[in-house]
Amino acid sequence: MTPVTITVAQLATAGEFDLGVTDWVTIDQTRVDLFADATDDHQWIHVDQDRAASGPFGTTIAHGYLTLSLVPSLLSKLLTIEDKQRGTNYGIDRLRFTGPVPIGAEIRLSARVTGTALRDDGGAQYRVAIRVDVRGREKPALIGETIYLAYAVQQHR
Repeated sequence: MTPVTITVAQLATAGEFDLGVTDWVTIDQTRVDLFADATDDHQWIHVDQDRAASGPFGTTIAHGYLTLSLVPSLLSKLLTIEDKQRGTNYGIDRLRFTGPVPIGAEIRLSARVTGTALRDDGGAQYRVAIRVDVRGREKPALIGETIYLAYAVQQHR
């Protein structure tokens, strides 16, 4: 997987383009427990391995928001904005958590830039259709569209 490399100016006028898919990432119980501690979401389906063994998935599962929180990191492996000074998560549209991520499962992100625009403040706004798949499962863990802003390094004269 070689990331798409682009400048902020190129991104602002690029329109639609495919970013491909990331390598697989394993979701382990330690990551889920740390997320539970960080968010105060200790629901048994995520953290109680004994109880979850007799639950609907036969094991603990990752929080949907944990899976979503990995998207920016995974996306950075698919898209490099070489002159970016800063970037911002701007929003999410039509996000759905469509399937569980069992502990020990591997996930990967597939992404496609679906729209770009130059903002009045000089930044580039871009929309990315995302899909997080779970290895060996037909149904994805999540699908949706994220919106980001990118700003170029300012040249000093």
